[in-house]
Amino acid sequence: MTAAITVSERAARRIGQILSKEGDGAKLRISVEGGGCSGFQYKFDVERTQADDDLVIERDNAVVLVDPASVPFLAGSEVDFVDDLIGASFRVVNPNATASCGCGTSFSI
Repeated sequence: MTAAITVSERAARRIGQILSKEGDGAKLRISVEGGGCSGFQYKFDVERTQADDDLVIERDNAVVLVDPASVPFLAGSEVDFVDDLIGASFRVVNPNATASCGCGTSFSI
């Protein structure tokens, strides 16, 4: 299984905007937790600490961290940013998800 997780150009641009307001050393952490209406849910946090075993994804001014426990759940995924009629949000296009909720923040495998 590949651990490749990508960040779209739109997501990188939005992440860069968010991180620029957070000051030096800020990074976006994406993790997977148990919960949500489909069994697992994505969590997005701004952090300054990076563990030695974090997967680090850099694109333009965006730095994204993924902890090793979340990597298998996100393998092959693309993090995107959408701004549509129902609102603006990060969306994970996850090939491992067999089902997801309507809002796209939780999924099952």
